[in-house]
Amino acid sequence: MMARFALAGLCLLPFGWLTWGAFHDALGANPAEYVIRSTGDWTLRLLCLTLAITPLRVQFAWPVLAKFRRMLGLFTYFYAVWHVLAYSWLDMGFEVSDMAHDIAKRPFILVGFTAFVLLTPMAATSFNRAIRALGARRWHLLHKAVYLVAVLAVLHFFWMRAAKSNFAEVWLYAGVLAVLLGWRVRRWVQRTRASQAI
Repeated sequence: MMARFALAGLCLLPFGWLTWGAFHDALGANPAEYVIRSTGDWTLRLLCLTLAITPLRVQFAWPVLAKFRRMLGLFTYFYAVWHVLAYSWLDMGFEVSDMAHDIAKRPFILVGFTAFVLLTPMAATSFNRAIRALGARRWHLLHKAVYLVAVLAVLHFFWMRAAKSNFAEVWLYAGVLAVLLGWRVRRWVQRTRASQAI
């Protein structure tokens, strides 16, 4: 229990800093851009951590890690919500028509919004009651959409950075996700071959 509280506290630290910075004028010359970028960065970081849970649990035989996967996934969505809210409020002033035009006009906004839409039902069904209601098979199938979300998130980040030709962080996240998704593909191939050999 204490480990979960500690993890929750760590996950909330960036949000706490943003809140403190907003009230103390400590977010730089363009606070709106800082908040939008920071919440997006933390969404991607927590997504990577969430996807890393299973490989670490399996490779190092640490079953206890499974207890933290749901929390990390929900914090990923927490920062994704704030990322979307920051864009909608600070950048677009909650003007729905302007947001719709921006989504249609700029591919990186469309890709990011699509990732958020796909992430929403996963967050909404991250509870035992939802698993029972959907059935384990349909629940697992729904939550496999996280892999597509990861690809879209990196693509969103790539197109956003393309305007400034600054790709260093993009390649870092892309490399991490390639390893995490590649591990899953390799494990699936091994399981398939093993089942066929029986």
